[in-house]
This record gives sequence, C-alpha cells and structure tokens, in this order.
Amino acid sequence: MGSLFYGSTQEPVSIPDVVLAHLQAVMTVKLRRGESFTVSLRQSGAGAAHLCTLWVHAAIPLRFVFDTVADIAFDRATLHDFARAANSATGLCIDLTEHGGHDHVAPPSADRSVA
Repeated sequence: MGSLFYGSTQEPVSIPDVVLAHLQAVMTVKLRRGESFTVSLRQSGAGAAHLCTLWVHAAIPLRFVFDTVADIAFDRATLHDFARAANSATGLCIDLTEHGGHDHVAPPSADRSVA
C-alpha cells in the first residue's frame, strides 16, 4: 500500500501501489502541461465510506511513497481511463473500496463538456 502526501498535511492518503503508480503518471503529465484538475478518492475506513476530493495544481506539493521497490507494470487501458477522466469536467474519480481501486474509475459525465 503506497501513500500520497498532498499539500502541507502530514497524514497521507493510502493507495495501492499499482493505482498510485498510474495516478502519479497521469498527474505528472497533467502538471507538466500546466493543467490543474480534481482527483476524487472513494475510501472506506472506521466502518464508513467517504469521498475525498483533491484540487491538483503545480503550486501544491505532492509526494508519492511506494511500499514496493519492484518495477510496476503499467496497464495502457488504466492509464487511458485515468487520463480521460482527469481531462473531464468532473475530474478523475477512483473507487478504492472496489478491487483495490485500479478496476473502477468513474466515467466522466456525458452531459458535461471537456474543456
């Protein structure tokens, strides 16, 4: 289980290493292009599910910590799905409560335009 540190907070968001690697790849590309976007993470903990939405911007510090040092094989379909969702008006939404997160990316809303 990897960790995403966002902003100045000391408490990380726990994300499976494979999902975190795909998220890091998409975030890096978007931020290199100067594009801000949202990432919403559905999680469960303490007996309840919750949704955490992060505004990703180049001025906000990010740190990715992986539990494994082994190379992670990237799945092209997952990268494509993450990138497509990140480019949508609703942003990237990852459900970490199902299948470790990498099999469930909420599709962008069809009634909103992608700017």
